[in-house]
This record gives sequence, C-alpha cells and structure tokens, in this order.
Amino acid sequence: MVVSQASADDHRRPPVVVQKKVVIHKTVVRPHWKKGYSVNASERRRFSNVNDYRRYRLAPPPRGYRWVRADNDFLLIGITSGIISSIIAGR
Repeated sequence: MVVSQASADDHRRPPVVVQKKVVIHKTVVRPHWKKGYSVNASERRRFSNVNDYRRYRLAPPPRGYRWVRADNDFLLIGITSGIISSIIAGR
C-alpha cells in the first residue's frame, strides 16, 4: 500500500490508498508444425488419432496416411515415416 504525501500531511481528509495489481502472464510454448517435418515416435504417442475426420470437415486421408490431432491442430502424417504432409490449424 502506498499513501500519498499530500493526504498524510492534510489531517482533514482521510488518507488516499493506492493498491497495485500485479498481473503475471504465462506463455505457453507450442510447437509450430511444418510441412515435411518428421515426427518422431515419442511425439506421435502424444497425438490422438482422428478416425471421424468428416466430423471436423477433413478430407479422407490417402492410403498410408492418417489424421492426428496435436493440441488444436490437425496433422496429416505418414503412418510409417511420420512425415507431416498437411496441416490444418485450429478448427
């Protein structure tokens, strides 16, 4: 609490109290996926498979690919290679 000097000297008025509000912003580090990036096996474990791709208005994956969801992004990755073929951000 901070009391201004003017109100401390003047006894007729009540002291003015100023309260400071401290706001802490937390930044979330999120990987930015790029086409052609090879996703390793430990990263692939964190993804959830999207079997109902029509629900999210995604095109059917070609043979050998699958849609996965990473946070709020949809990635089309190769099943065997793990290379990202397409990215749909936050639907």
